Amino acid sequence: MKVTKLVSTCDIKDCPTIYATDRGTLLVQGETPTDHGLRIPSHEALVEIPMELIQKAVRDNLI
Repeated sequence: MKVTKLVSTCDIKDCPTIYATDRGTLLVQGETPTDHGLRIPSHEALVEIPMELIQKAVRDNLI
């Protein structure tokens, strides 16, 4: 899979980030919350990202 960084909240590698793949999908890097109370299948995961990351991606016409 080819991954391209679209937008991040900082310039280092450990910040919330949105990536595009050559599969036509997005990868989202963020915190893994544990206090959500949801039942998530074992093959899936939740990540939490700041709203400003989505706003920045939309504002910059990246997604």
